[in-house]
Amino acid sequence: MKIKTGDKVKIIKGKDAGKDGKVVQVLTNKETGKCSVVVDGVNILKKHMRPRRQGEKGQVIELPAPLSISNVMLIDSKSGKPTRVGFKKEGDSKKRMAKVSGEFIE
Repeated sequence: MKIKTGDKVKIIKGKDAGKDGKVVQVLTNKETGKCSVVVDGVNILKKHMRPRRQGEKGQVIELPAPLSISNVMLIDSKSGKPTRVGFKKEGDSKKRMAKVSGEFIE
């Protein structure tokens, strides 16, 4: 997986293009193989909740909705620019590498 939970990403497409945030969750559809990510503070939708019991009030909850993984780019920790992600073998392990700086991603 090129983008993981906890990575800092920049939105490159959609209504929130140009914003950046931290990945909260990565979702994968096992049937289609498509991935999406939930980014903190981006792509907020409002959900209207009905009152469950009598006497209780309804409310509006704001939730971050998933984005397609193709609409986000990882931000390089060294240069601070959006970068593509590659993989490089180091010993027996396969590590993620930022294409802009050539540094390994932790």
